[in-house]
Amino acid sequence: MSARPGTSDSGTGTGPTRTPPGGGGSFLVGIAGGTGAGKSTVARRIAEAVGAATVAVVPLDAYYRDRPGDLPDHLHDFDRPDALDWPLLLEHVRTLRAGLGVEVPVYDFARHARENRRLPVEAAPVVVVEGILALHDADLRALLDLAVFIDTDADVRLIRRLRRDVAERGRTAEGVIAQYLATVRPAHLRHVEPTRRYADVVVPYDDRNDRAVDVLVARIRAFLTDTRP
Repeated sequence: MSARPGTSDSGTGTGPTRTPPGGGGSFLVGIAGGTGAGKSTVARRIAEAVGAATVAVVPLDAYYRDRPGDLPDHLHDFDRPDALDWPLLLEHVRTLRAGLGVEVPVYDFARHARENRRLPVEAAPVVVVEGILALHDADLRALLDLAVFIDTDADVRLIRRLRRDVAERGRTAEGVIAQYLATVRPAHLRHVEPTRRYADVVVPYDDRNDRAVDVLVARIRAFLTDTRP
């Protein structure tokens, strides 16, 4: 497991320097990877292994900006970096790291807009930030103690996205496929896949890859052991 210096978003020059593990607060884990890669599953399995009360999960999906009203569904690009509210996300991550709770937005994927309500997320010794672009922003990367990229075959990811969006987000199969071809795949190649180089650990993931999850859990447990009185 190697450390890496901070770099800029473009991959050139030098960006913010990574903080020491824990940085005087929570241990921060960033989990990135393509749509349907299994990021949420890995985050959930970490929480189950370490203890749900010990882990706060911050999903990037909650920080999408509202879709412009005149844009068709299949052309709305959720995979572009500017689709996310980075200032709010960074504010919340820093607040959680400092030991304070936050209220995370709730995004309605059927309406492509935030709801009026928010969900409280309490501070915890471990904070997991998971989403396709969790390793994109240099300021966020500088806060991470462990950067993870989930590597899953494209056909598996597409099938998982298709099932999820139809079952949970009110989409049609035709709409999901049209969006995948128009925006998701191109954005993955342009914005998501390049962030693999920022990862401390690249996890070839499927539902049976217990060893990979065990490695991540062991690193987190080592931090908790070192910091607990």
